[in-house]
Amino acid sequence: MRVIAGEYRRRTLRSLQGLEIRPTSDRLRETLFNVLCAGNAAALEGSVWFDLYAGTGAVGIEALSRGAGKVYFVDSSKAAAEVIAANLKSLRISSGFQIVKADAAKSLRQLEAAGCIADCVFLDPPYSMQGEYTKTLAALAPSKLLGERCIVIAEHQKRFDPGEASGELRRYRKLLQGDAALSFYRREALPLPASL
Repeated sequence: MRVIAGEYRRRTLRSLQGLEIRPTSDRLRETLFNVLCAGNAAALEGSVWFDLYAGTGAVGIEALSRGAGKVYFVDSSKAAAEVIAANLKSLRISSGFQIVKADAAKSLRQLEAAGCIADCVFLDPPYSMQGEYTKTLAALAPSKLLGERCIVIAEHQKRFDPGEASGELRRYRKLLQGDAALSFYRREALPLPASL
């Protein structure tokens, strides 16, 4: 597993052992960021990210590598928090992030209370925890955490559908790659974002 592009390009990242840990593949991460940047390398500059169910932190670290201003890595697992910290340390990243060791619902309440606002939210629960998609999307839909042009992305199994909508969030794009898929959501009233 490696960083695809940006400041930390080609640097390797540590992973976690276990069946529940399934880091986003390099190829799928590359696809995700190609979509978000849409040919504009500076599209992520200064953006704020929530990497929910962060696991190894690969998606959030990719965002930092490409210029994100702040990434909140959220995972309830102590082992995951330690691997994220180790990956950040190995890349000598010492600022622009916060590791939140809590479940997604609790962390979203904490971040909202702290006045955080995201430009991009990435959620990737273990595939066996399908109910987490519904719960997390439902919590995000009315939340003050979502910035005006915020994009919410869910990585999921191709054969599982997290839904076309949740509250005000509407899916506007779905990409399939191998056995995985990415569903992109935005608030219904907003125009389709060209980039962050």
